Amino acid sequence: MSIRLKIIFVVLPLIIVTLLLAGTASYFQAANGITRIAKEFLDFKAYELEKYAQSQWDLLVENKFTHRPEMVLATQQGIESFARSIIRSPTEIILAVDEVGAVKMTTTPIEIKPEELPFLRQAAKERKTELMTPLLGGKERVARGFFFEPFRWYFLLTEEKSAYYRDVNKITQQTIYIMAAASIVAVLMLLIFTNVLMRPLVRVVDTMQGIIKSGDLSHRVEIEYQDEIGTLSHTFNLMISELERAYKQIKRYAFEAVLAQKKEERIRHIFQKYVPQELIDKFFANPESMLVGDNRVLSILFSDIRSFTTISEAMAPDDLVNCLNRYFTIMVDIIMNRNGIIDKYIGDAIMAFWGAPVKHEDDALQSVLAGLEMLEAVKVFNQKQREIGKPEFKIGIGINYGVVTVGNIGCERKMDYTVIGDMVNLASRMEGLTKTYHQEILISESLHMKIKDHLPCRLLDTVAVKGKTRGVKIYTVKRSLTPEEERRWALHNEGMELYYDRKFNEAASKFRAVLAEDPTDFNAQQLLDRCIEYAKDPPPEGWDGVEVMKTK
Repeated sequence: MSIRLKIIFVVLPLIIVTLLLAGTASYFQAANGITRIAKEFLDFKAYELEKYAQSQWDLLVENKFTHRPEMVLATQQGIESFARSIIRSPTEIILAVDEVGAVKMTTTPIEIKPEELPFLRQAAKERKTELMTPLLGGKERVARGFFFEPFRWYFLLTEEKSAYYRDVNKITQQTIYIMAAASIVAVLMLLIFTNVLMRPLVRVVDTMQGIIKSGDLSHRVEIEYQDEIGTLSHTFNLMISELERAYKQIKRYAFEAVLAQKKEERIRHIFQKYVPQELIDKFFANPESMLVGDNRVLSILFSDIRSFTTISEAMAPDDLVNCLNRYFTIMVDIIMNRNGIIDKYIGDAIMAFWGAPVKHEDDALQSVLAGLEMLEAVKVFNQKQREIGKPEFKIGIGINYGVVTVGNIGCERKMDYTVIGDMVNLASRMEGLTKTYHQEILISESLHMKIKDHLPCRLLDTVAVKGKTRGVKIYTVKRSLTPEEERRWALHNEGMELYYDRKFNEAASKFRAVLAEDPTDFNAQQLLDRCIEYAKDPPPEGWDGVEVMKTK
């Protein structure tokens, strides 16, 4: 917002508020005065009419004519004639009603509507004398009433509300016109004042914008007034002179900074091929943390090409390198698109992890989805291999989820950003178990707990890999199941629960049901054989279903 607008927004409300206060005070004084006069005049008419009616009744009483209907009627007609004589407006009406609201006298014909009768009855019953605003004859009116006991009539002196407050409305309209005109004049004068006041500041701004657009520091501001704004203009000119002297030095510093930035970008671009971008950013921001390790819960993935030695022996070296490069490009793109970090290539194997250096809430799920997409991508890759007459690749994937040590491991001259620990070893062992269990992908029990609500899983066994005695449940996983697979997997998982409960005969029936639908199911057959063996020769007490594996 410009200073001109700020001045207007500060000063204008003060002027308008002052005008409003003055106009409102004048309006209320005039309106109250006129309203008071109108009310007193209506009260005076009511008083005169009541006094006249009482004098006429007193004459009847003095002459003892109150028992003669024709004399009473003549008196009532005289009162009606007097009421007409005190009317001063064509919209004014004086009427009298009895105690049930029936009209007994009116100076001007008026049709009382049924919904208006309750007011008349209530007013006559309560004998109201204060100023009222009833609806009579379909119009809102101002009324003043009194009860005349001799006739048991309730008189109402009424005037249309618009006519009663006509002068007040005129004053309101005139007040609005005056305040609007005064506000317009105040705004115009304020605009002229702010333009004169802001003209030197506008020159300073224009000169500054000209310098910014052209880069020419020779521009100066013309000093118009010898006041604070003139001092500002003079100071601005001095500042521009100093900036002009420093300009060459600034350009030199800027040139050196650009060179340094380009150098840093080249370094980043080179090392991004070996180290994750997030890690590069972290280390540039805090180089001292480069050798500090950190314990984190990560998801670790190992994938390996099966029988790669046989494949490599059947291919020329250049063909083998080309196939591997194409395979690695596809796999790495999948892992990185799922927020994974490529740790290293171990010959034909890939090691990757999720959750460092940047942690995401869905790292566990993303690692499994990456593994499933890698399996899907291998099928497309093999189709291309068949088209060019090259061997197909078959891979196994093992994924674990647990606490590992992550950080830059090595020395100042050579280091790797990697993960180490038992959980890493377990992930590697699980990749080896894919061959044993005839599965393309295996995940650990801890990872199953994180993704079981998102992807269908099948429990295969509880194993203790080489070097470990504690058992770990292993699962296979798919993105989705056919209705037949969903039924077989449910039967298999039910069988596993019975198997661990040592109910081997019941478990065997579940595995037979799976094999009845798919006789080639290796895992169901393996567990069926175990159930038959354990049913004959039960395992010892304390058996926890663990199979000790020899996988390296």
